[in-house]
Amino acid sequence: MPELKKAIVDDQAIGRSKGGLSTKIYATVDALGNPTAFHLTPGQSHDLQGSDALMETLTKADTVIADKAYDAEARMRNKIKDKNCTPVIPSKKNRKFPIEYDIELYKYRHLIENSFAKLKQSRGIATRYDKLAQNFLGAIYLASSVILLN
Repeated sequence: MPELKKAIVDDQAIGRSKGGLSTKIYATVDALGNPTAFHLTPGQSHDLQGSDALMETLTKADTVIADKAYDAEARMRNKIKDKNCTPVIPSKKNRKFPIEYDIELYKYRHLIENSFAKLKQSRGIATRYDKLAQNFLGAIYLASSVILLN
């Protein structure tokens, strides 16, 4: 019986972290900082797990800006280049040969962080009350549409 419960929890993008149960929200934004797509994973998952689903949603992007957690050659950089986009991802500290990136362009990553800040002003998003992932994702889309209308 515990295995069944674990499978249900994993399907609903609820995972364990230090603070208890949590969910990671992944998002893509356009050049103005408006959210374009979302994806959910359990809280303990690595950032690259959510990137695979969001890479499929990139259609009109020229540049992909991400933080150091996405510094993976095969899983991120090559996929971004395959979509004819420029990856703007700083290298991890432990990379033998650091890859150069556009520092001025990387400063626009604050648009992503600002969109999360606006999104989490909604109490239902900051504190997940929904048990089902589809309901929580629907609430995220509803909150982002309210942000876009303002």
